[in-house]
Amino acid sequence: MPVRQAFILGAGLGTRLRPLTLRLPKPLVPLFHRPLADWALAACAAAGIQRFAINTHHLPDAWADFGNAADGPPHPPVGANGVPTHARSWQGRELTLFHEPELLETGGGLKNIARWIGDESVLVHNGDIFSTMPLARLIAAHEASGLPVTLAIRSNGEAKHLALDASGSRCTDIRGRLGRGEGTHVFSGIYCVSPVFLDLLPADEKASVIPAFLQLAAAGLLGTIILDDAIWLDLGDRNSYLQAHRQLQLAPALHPDAIIEAGARIERSVVGPGARVCSGARLRDSVIWPGCQVAGDAVLDACVVFSNTQASGTHCAEDL
Repeated sequence: MPVRQAFILGAGLGTRLRPLTLRLPKPLVPLFHRPLADWALAACAAAGIQRFAINTHHLPDAWADFGNAADGPPHPPVGANGVPTHARSWQGRELTLFHEPELLETGGGLKNIARWIGDESVLVHNGDIFSTMPLARLIAAHEASGLPVTLAIRSNGEAKHLALDASGSRCTDIRGRLGRGEGTHVFSGIYCVSPVFLDLLPADEKASVIPAFLQLAAAGLLGTIILDDAIWLDLGDRNSYLQAHRQLQLAPALHPDAIIEAGARIERSVVGPGARVCSGARLRDSVIWPGCQVAGDAVLDACVVFSNTQASGTHCAEDL
C-alpha cells in the first residue's frame, strides 16, 4: 500500500538553537521567511503525502497560526494517552497536531499516535531538517522491501554512526553497539516505518527509537537507501542555521514586505516580512525575523534578530 501519511517531529526543546527557541519551537523557526516545518511538509507533499501529523510540546500556543483550521467538529483524542489533538489543514491536506504534555521522545511520540497511523506505513521527518532529497525514492524502496523500517541515509557528513551490509540496503549497526563494524553513513532523520514497527515500542512512556532500530539491525531487518544527490541540512544549531541562509537561495533574501529604509546597508543577509531596518543600520551575514526591528545605529555581523526588542548597537555572532 502506498505511503500517504507523514509524521513531522515537532515536540523537541530545541536546546541547541537557544535563545531562538525561547520564542518559537524549533520547527517554527523561519528559514527564508517560512517555518522549517512548512518546508518539511512541502517536501513530503511533493512525494505524494496526503495527510500529516505533528507532535508538539514546547511552546504549543505558537502553533495556533500554523496551517488552517479545519471545517467541522474537532477530532477526538486519538493518542495512546488520550492526548488532545487539533484538526487543521495544510494546503488542502489533513493536518493533526498532537500535544504531548510530557515529552515522549521519538519512539514514544510514534507510539502515541498509533491509532492515527492505523494499518498504513508512515513517513517520519525530523522537524529541524531541510532537504531536497527525492523522498519518493525512499517511499518506493520501503514499499518494495516489505521491511518494518527504511532509513534515508547519506554518505557524507560528520555523524557517521551507521554501518551497512555489502549491498548497502541494510543497516547492520548503530554507533558500534552491536559490535558489527564502524559507521560509514549518516542518518538523515527521515525514514519510513510500517505499522508492525510500533509493536517494538513501549506504550505510554518516553522512549527513543534507537533500541528498536538496533533490534531490527540485529535481525537484518533495518532497511536503508542512500540518497546523496540532493541538499540535506540539519538546522538544529545556530551555525548551521546561519550557514543555510548563506548557502541556499530559496526565496528573495529581502522579503517584499520588509521595510528597508534608504541609507541602510545590507550584505548577504535575510530580512523577513514586516521587519524594519532603519536608515544607517549595517547588516552582514545576518537574519532578521519577520516583524523585528533594527535601529539606525545597529552594526550587526553574523547575528540573528528574533526578539520583540529593537536591535541596536554593535554586535557580532549574537542573537538579539
